[in-house]
Amino acid sequence: MTRGFFVAGPPQDEKQPPRGGSDPRSGGAWGAFFITGTDTEIGKTAITAALTHLAAQSGLRAAAIKPLAAGQDCVDGRWVNEDVLRLRAASNMDLRDDEVGPLQLRTPCAPHIAARLEGRTISRDSLLAAVRGVAARADIAFVEGVGGFRVPLVPGWDTADLAVDLGLPVVLVVGLRLGCINHALLTAEAVRARGLPLAGWVANTVDAAMPYVADNLAALEAGLLAPLLGHVPRLSDPHPAAIAAHLPKALALLLAQQAA
Repeated sequence: MTRGFFVAGPPQDEKQPPRGGSDPRSGGAWGAFFITGTDTEIGKTAITAALTHLAAQSGLRAAAIKPLAAGQDCVDGRWVNEDVLRLRAASNMDLRDDEVGPLQLRTPCAPHIAARLEGRTISRDSLLAAVRGVAARADIAFVEGVGGFRVPLVPGWDTADLAVDLGLPVVLVVGLRLGCINHALLTAEAVRARGLPLAGWVANTVDAAMPYVADNLAALEAGLLAPLLGHVPRLSDPHPAAIAAHLPKALALLLAQQAA
């Protein structure tokens, strides 16, 4: 199973000494995971923060990274992105905002549109280098994509390509609401078509009034053919520890795959 970071281009010398006792392509001793979702606004950041919290609580140096973040607010004279702040708080590493979120755009829309409106450039090489640089200092890293799995970033490069360039196994956050089965199966198909393993999935309740939840979960389990890492209900205070309580086996399931 794919582990750590794959560097696009010529193969690395497999005989070089591992960094920190890990695979030389790895971001750390336990590698990393790419977090994607069935759509936008379905809880990717909340789940990424919870997984990071679980890893930190287990004693691992855990980093959460959101390479692209669109939508900032001015707080005390400083432009900040709420997701980046949330992920930074979940990590137990000393990371700056611009390390957790290397490219932060002010306009809350698709990154390629926000970048055009703001006269910014999305650099593939810079983003990859930034993610790898942070992950190399961690034991485990969770890299959150933006939107769904196929969000355009620059012409010819989207979030799926970002995951491929990093060579990471994927964790899929399924927003439980009407239509989620179709969205989840299509996303899983796209992930596997890119040659990436689906390491697991999280059922995150978006619509608390959704009927036939058990039937939907059964269909998702049958169709996704990947470990269910947990089912998160709608929470009044969705802080990382509260969400993590509904993912008791998630970290063990993910690390077992990395060790395989």
